Amino acid sequence: MIDARSSAGRNDVQPPPSLGATEGFEPRVDARRRRADLWRQGFRASTLVAILVLAALLLNVANSAFGYTAVQVKRDPATVLYHGVALDQLDAAGLVGLLESELKPGVVRRLNGEAPLVSRSVRDLHALATERIVQPKVVRTWSLLDSVFRRGAVRRAHAAEFPNTALVFRSWLTADFLLSPQDPDPEKSGVSTAIKGSLWMILITILFAFPVGVGAAIYLEEYADKRSRINQLIQTNINNLAGVPSIIYGMLGLAILVRFLQPFTSGAIFGMAGGDSPNGRTILSGGLTLGLLILPVLIINGQEAIRAVPQSLRQASFGLGGTKWQTIWHHVLPGALPGILTGAILAVSRAIGETAPILVIGASTYVALDPSGPFSKFTALPIQIYQWTSRPSDVFRNIAAAAILALLILLLTLNASAIFLRNRYRAKG
Repeated sequence: MIDARSSAGRNDVQPPPSLGATEGFEPRVDARRRRADLWRQGFRASTLVAILVLAALLLNVANSAFGYTAVQVKRDPATVLYHGVALDQLDAAGLVGLLESELKPGVVRRLNGEAPLVSRSVRDLHALATERIVQPKVVRTWSLLDSVFRRGAVRRAHAAEFPNTALVFRSWLTADFLLSPQDPDPEKSGVSTAIKGSLWMILITILFAFPVGVGAAIYLEEYADKRSRINQLIQTNINNLAGVPSIIYGMLGLAILVRFLQPFTSGAIFGMAGGDSPNGRTILSGGLTLGLLILPVLIINGQEAIRAVPQSLRQASFGLGGTKWQTIWHHVLPGALPGILTGAILAVSRAIGETAPILVIGASTYVALDPSGPFSKFTALPIQIYQWTSRPSDVFRNIAAAAILALLILLLTLNASAIFLRNRYRAKG
C-alpha cells in the first residue's frame, strides 16, 4: 500500500527546468553586467569631471594670487640710511628716528595719533618706513603659470618694458593682507574688516537659524499631524522655499528687517545705534537675512535626520515610562544630531558665500573700520571680492584672487569644526 503522505510529497517536487526554460539566461546576465559596467564607468567619469572642474577653479584663483611683479620704487632701499645704518638693519629706535627725520612733522603727528610710533613693533615700523619712504609700486603683474613655465619670457619682457624696476615673485595672500583693513590703494588694502564682518554675520545666522530650524523639524516630525491639510500646506511651502532664489530673501530682508524693523536692527531701540543717522543696514540685518535663506534647508535636513532614527528607540523609551519630550531629548535628538549637523554644514557653506542678499540690504563696499557689534555697518568677503573684480586695475584682480583664497580657507575652517562636532556626536551615539 502506497503511503498517501509520500505520494503527496512526490507530487510537490518540482521537475527540473527544461532546456528551453534556461535558454537565453546567460546572455541576459551578461547584458545586465555590461549595463552595470557602463553605469559604473559613467559614475566614475562624473566624479572625474567634478574633480577636474574643482581643480580648474582652484588653479584659476591661484594663477592670479601668485606670480612675478615688476616693482618700481621712488627711492632705492640701499640709499635709505639712518646714522649710517641700512634700513633692513635698524632696530625699533632707529626706525622711529628714521621716520621722524624723513617724514614731515604733520605726517609724524598723524601717525602718532593713530598709534604712538615708540609703541609699535619693529615689523610694523619697517613696513611703515618702506611704505612712506621707499614707496614701492607695482607696475606690472604676471600670472603664476607664466611665472613658472615661461620664466624666461617674463624676465625678457620685464627687462625690455620696465628696465628700472625690480622683478619680485609675490604672494598676494599674506599675513599683512589678512590683518590689514580696506584701503583705496590695492597694494595696501586687506580683508581684515571683511573677514570680521563675515564672521559676525555667520554667527548671527547660526544663532538664529539653527535653533529655529531644529525646533521646526522636531515639531513637524514628532508633534504635528501629518494628515492635516494645514501641516501638508506648511510642508509644501517649506520645500518650495528651499529653491527660492537668494535675491528674493534679500528683498524680504530689505523690506522687513532694514525698513520696517529699523529701530530694532539699527539698535536705536536699545540706545546702541552707530553713526549720526542710524539705519537698519547692519550686521544684524545681514545675519537674519541669511538665516531666513538657510532656514528651509535646515528644516528639511533636520526632518530627514529625525525620520532616520529607528522607531524602536521611541517605543523602548515609551515602554520604560518616558514622556514624549524625554524621548525626543534623550533618544531622538542624539541619534539625529549628526545628520542635523551635516545639513547645517551645507547651509552655512551656502550662506557664507552669498552676495546678492547682503548687497540688496545695503552692505557697504568700502568700510575702513572693523565692526564692533551687531549694530555696526559692515562689509563681507563676497562683497569685497565682487567690488575688487569690477575694478580695472590688474592689482585689484590679484588681491581679489587672494580674498577668494581667504574665503575658501575660512569656509574650510568652519566646515572642519562642524565636521569635528558631528563625528564626535556620531561616535558617542
